[in-house]
Amino acid sequence: MAHHHHDIKGKNLFVAILLNVIITVAQIVGGILSGSLALLSDALHNFSDVLSLLISYGANRMAHKPSGQKQTFGYKRAEILATLFNASALIGIGLYIIYEAITRILHPEVIDSQWVIWLGLLGVVVNGGSIFLLHSDAKENMNIKAAYLHLLGDVLTSVAVVIGGLLMQFWQIYWVDPIISIMIALYLMYASFDLVRESTEILMQFAPRNVDIEKIVQAVKSINTIENIHHIHLWNLSDHEVFLEAHVDFKENLPLKEVTETITQLEALIKDKFDIAHTTLQAEYHRNDDKSLIGEKGKTV
Repeated sequence: MAHHHHDIKGKNLFVAILLNVIITVAQIVGGILSGSLALLSDALHNFSDVLSLLISYGANRMAHKPSGQKQTFGYKRAEILATLFNASALIGIGLYIIYEAITRILHPEVIDSQWVIWLGLLGVVVNGGSIFLLHSDAKENMNIKAAYLHLLGDVLTSVAVVIGGLLMQFWQIYWVDPIISIMIALYLMYASFDLVRESTEILMQFAPRNVDIEKIVQAVKSINTIENIHHIHLWNLSDHEVFLEAHVDFKENLPLKEVTETITQLEALIKDKFDIAHTTLQAEYHRNDDKSLIGEKGKTV
């Protein structure tokens, strides 16, 4: 995990927000006039994109605020909270769309497919442009990835809306509209699940999945003067920053200068090998404490 920050381009986000406001209004009007649930579902999804992008932008700006005596970690978790909110909202929207689609299947309606086709095409173009604007940011930032997934989902759903419109226009297959809506909903929920899981794990301070604690132990014990490492705590502050704190037992009662040099060596080793830039190591010698690996009477020893 690279330890760096990726600055989001404010102009790109602003343009993406503006484009999504336009397509949302157009699809709401078109959905009402045509009677298409798929269009209204896509409009609801686009509206969630607007909120997602606004929240993502605000969270990113907040994350760059400096630390203080009351906020010693700063506001870096703001982006993780935004990710959890946006992804959870998508799951909720998906469930609502499925409910409405089932109702429409039980009570089918005739739909003006011309509106569906043209506004679906407009959705493809507008959301495709938004994806292009945020593509590089989404690679580096979990928060923007959540918003990016909203937009990617919109492109795919708009394509499905267009296909459904063509089926209704030429073959009068009106039941395809709620079926497409259900497909949209299932995609939204599937795409959001991993982000909900990842952001929840960070907020719960779970150890990062890509860091092997056993390998950290082996690396630390490779230093000749080290007896063991225990009481390890490993967590993500944000989607890029990993923190480690632990107790380190020395084999000998070394002078403070040598202990400091060894701790500095260990910090450099952990940073280079595991990309953990924030490390706090407590040096100990013959201390009668809990020697379990995780600490607090953890089961792993």
